[in-house]
Amino acid sequence: MNVEYTGRHYEVTTAIRKEVEIGLNKIRKILGDRFEAHVILAVEKPRHKAEITISPRNGPLVGLAQAKDMTIAVSEALEHLEKQAVKYKKRWQAKKLSARKSEEAKKWNGHSSEAPEVQPRNDGAMQTKVGLTEKTAVPVAVHRYPAVARTTEVHLVRTDEAVAMRPMTLEEAIKEAHFRDRDVFVFRDPKGKLMILHRTRDGKMELIEAP
Repeated sequence: MNVEYTGRHYEVTTAIRKEVEIGLNKIRKILGDRFEAHVILAVEKPRHKAEITISPRNGPLVGLAQAKDMTIAVSEALEHLEKQAVKYKKRWQAKKLSARKSEEAKKWNGHSSEAPEVQPRNDGAMQTKVGLTEKTAVPVAVHRYPAVARTTEVHLVRTDEAVAMRPMTLEEAIKEAHFRDRDVFVFRDPKGKLMILHRTRDGKMELIEAP
């Protein structure tokens, strides 16, 4: 695991490097993946700021924190990054499970290459034969069901956590979306144009420019 350090008005100490690398090793165990890391440590009196960015396979994760002491800032940034890593892993596992269920549903619905030959009946159902030989085969009706159940009820929750209250650059908006842990983030650029950041299912950030 390669870690790049940048100090702004701050000299990166051995103790800070050790704490960062211990925290990143914990995150690596969660993700089960090798990744590059970039650590920015800055002092803007009286605050100490820590920004830690990692790059797993499907998009960057960013941990941001500020405190009166750099050790505290680094610890909080790593904690926030660890929470994002857990969410990232759950999202990825859910995607894999959904794909597997979809494949299994196709097999049950008769789309599998190993499925027995079926023939339509007069009443619209499908009919196949199960048995060792043609003489002992027994007709069986096969019905098709939708692979995914349809949901008609919509649950709405109002929130302003996904909306920026001040104009931002694209870089600032991406960092803020990661910091707030939002999949959708709405903001205006310095020229006042409405922009929307959207995290896709594969974890990548998509920029939408409102007309």
